[in-house]
Parts: sequence; structure tokens; C-alpha cells
Amino acid sequence: MSKPIVAIVGRPNVGKSTLFNRLIGERLAIVDDTPGTTRDRLFGEAEWNGRAFHVVDTGGIDPTHGGRTPLSVGSADFIEEIKAQAQAAIQEADAILFVVDGEAGVTAPDLEVADILRRSQKKLADGSFHPPILVAVNKCESKERRDNAAQFYELGLGEPIPISAVHGTGTGDLLDVLVAAFPAEEAEEEDESVKIAIVGKPNAGKSSLLNKLVGEERAIVSPIPGTTRDAIDTKIEFNGIKVTLIDTAGIRKRGKIEPGVEQFSVLRSFKAIERADVALLVIDATTGITAQDAHIAGFILEQWKSCVVIVNKWDAIPKDSFTMEEYTRKIRADLNFMDYVPLLFISAKTGQRVDQVLPMALRVQEERLARLTTSKINEVIHKAQDAHPHPAHAGRQLKMYYGTQVRSDPPTFMIYVNDPKLMHFSYLRYLENQIRAEYGFLGTPIRIVTKGRRE
Repeated sequence: MSKPIVAIVGRPNVGKSTLFNRLIGERLAIVDDTPGTTRDRLFGEAEWNGRAFHVVDTGGIDPTHGGRTPLSVGSADFIEEIKAQAQAAIQEADAILFVVDGEAGVTAPDLEVADILRRSQKKLADGSFHPPILVAVNKCESKERRDNAAQFYELGLGEPIPISAVHGTGTGDLLDVLVAAFPAEEAEEEDESVKIAIVGKPNAGKSSLLNKLVGEERAIVSPIPGTTRDAIDTKIEFNGIKVTLIDTAGIRKRGKIEPGVEQFSVLRSFKAIERADVALLVIDATTGITAQDAHIAGFILEQWKSCVVIVNKWDAIPKDSFTMEEYTRKIRADLNFMDYVPLLFISAKTGQRVDQVLPMALRVQEERLARLTTSKINEVIHKAQDAHPHPAHAGRQLKMYYGTQVRSDPPTFMIYVNDPKLMHFSYLRYLENQIRAEYGFLGTPIRIVTKGRRE
């Protein structure tokens, strides 16, 4: 089951970004006393009581600003934009954390925000409302403020939960209620299809590629970046193999994400990568590898997904006999952490080499599921050790006894050694290269885990 999305909303300067940082355990959001500091919505992952979920930080809603009194000098330029971001979060979240200020008490903007939130909820058949809304009364460091949190019953959104985002007080109670409000986890339907996600920055040609692969106009194709907002599943059969193609919204770097619904589009793209077997990373040949492309490639690797790099718009590039070789060398240098990934130079517009995309993706999937016998693995690691022994550390020498493949999807190898602490990461990379030299694993990341064993 996909992870629920939790949006943190509320008027400016109530501590939303501080709570966001507390929940995800990182300082990603700018924290400042000036109202409206959080201009862009950020997202991260959190886990509580074994339940993982996405957290989205929003700018503050200021329903009182409309040519009237701004909350602070300078905030008028983007207060409406922040409000739009928060409203987009309300529409798409699975749960809402409405943060209010326990020091200031109930304010007129809080009451208006509460009204916006109530109107956003839908009544379900069982009488409950979606999304569930929890009132987090922040800045309740003292007993007096915790006792006064009851005044927020006036918002009409249920029991207020006093917390201190700075100190962490009460956040455990808040998370207990939040996780309990999530829908029950359901077993995912059995789906034996190969899931292939088409990902990349906006306007790289992902939807055009999908349409060529499917043979019909399934996705909206537009020169305007960001046309595709949702991850769209298209089921096809290719050479007798069931395939699910997942077209996604373009992913930008966090600092480049536009206000409105785009941040949720990025979040859905990440979720699409999480549930894919193979990711087709679509690169715009006219721009080459950008920081955004490398950022997406890094996320694919973090999720241990297989990958094919699709260099699109190849028809728009002036070429000679060395152009493809030069492009390949440049892409390999820019994505040097994924040097095992195959490259395809295509044009989704003209159809050039598009017929090679699915065969390559399915070949990569086969390699992802490949298993090596223990005897083959030991032959490789012992040959590697004889050719290039691991350097001694503090007078101690690493000894590798034997290895075995403990799983596929992705291929994972366990190597038993005398002391795992002696294994240097560069030697693990060397062993990976030796395994690939013998048995390939094209387009697929390899995990190598060391485990201690007495001699």
C-alpha cells in the first residue's frame, strides 16, 4: 500500500516548519520568526509505530489578506501564493495537521482557516470525514498553555492536542492519533506485470514516449512543462509479457518546484519510482544531463531500482560520426554513480529507436531477477582477492571466506569475512565491478553485504 500523505497547514508563524523538521528528523525547512518564511512546500518521509508516511510542509493560509491588513511588511507579495499552496495540499492529502499558536490563542484567521478546512472535507459512507483533521496547538511549553489549549475546541475540529514542536513535547501523542486516523493497510492486489516508470524533468518528452509505446494518445502532450500532474498507469502486453507503464509528472529540484499542485506531482513521481521495477529516465538531448536529471537518478539508486537512460529528442541534435560517442562519454561522466545503466538515443517525435525501449527495459528486468550459484560467486570473489588483495588496516588483514546470493530484486550478495569493519567501501565497489564483468546485471544496482564469521 502506498504511503499516506500528511499536509501541515495553518496561518503563518505558528511553527509548521519546526514541526515538519521534528517529524522527519531533518532540517529541510527554513525556520524564521518572520511570517511567510516558508514560500515553497517541502516534503519528507516520517515513520511512527511502524507506519511510514509522507509529510508536506506548506506556507501559511492568510484568509484575511485580500487588500486588507497584511500580516507583516513584505509578506504581501507571496501570501496569496502560500494560501494557494496550502489549499492544494488540503485537496490531495490523506490527513491534515492544522497547527495553531497556543501562545496567541484562538484568532480570527484561525477560525477562517478552520472553516476552509471543514469545507474541504468529504463525508464518507460510514459517517466519517476525509481527510481527517487534527488540531496541533503549538508552543505549549508550559502547563498553563497546555491547560489553555482547550480553548481551541472553538474551531469545531475535535480535540486540540497541545505540543511543543521545538522541544518535542506532546508530538508522540499527536503522532499516535495521526497514525490511528490513517486508513487500514490493505494487501496490494497481486500484479505480476513488469512495472516501468517513465520519469524525468518537465518537458523531456515522457508523455510523447508513452504515446509511442502504447500506440495511441493516452497522455496529454504539450510543450508547456508540467502538463502531466498525476502518475498514470497504462497496462499493455508486449511479446506475451504483461507490462504496466507509469507516466509521471516531471520532477524538478526542490528549490525549483513551483507553487500549487506541482509539489504533489513530484511526490507522486517519487511514489511511482518506489513501486516500479524499472525506471526509464528520460533526458532531453538538447540540454544534456542537468542537475535535475542527476537528482532523479540519485533517487532511483536510493530506491535500488533498475534503470535505462533514454536520451530523447535525438532528432533535434546536429550530428556527425562522433556525436553519439561524445554524448555517451559526457552522460557516463555526469552519471558516474550509475555506470552500469544502458543508454538509448531516441526520438519520441519521429519514432527513431523507440522500438528498442521496451525490449531493453525487459532485458534489464530479467537481469534484476537473475540468480548466481554459490560456486560461481565464490569463483569471482576468490579470483578478485588473488588478483588484488584488500589492503591491511592497522596490521590486520581482511579475509573473505565465501559468498552467496541471498536475494534478487535487486541482486543482493552476502560475503562472510573475518571482520566486516575491515572492508573498505572502495573494495566493495571493486568486487561489484568483478561480478558485473563476469555476469552483467545490466541496468541493475547490486547490493553487497558483509557479515562476520569466526575462522
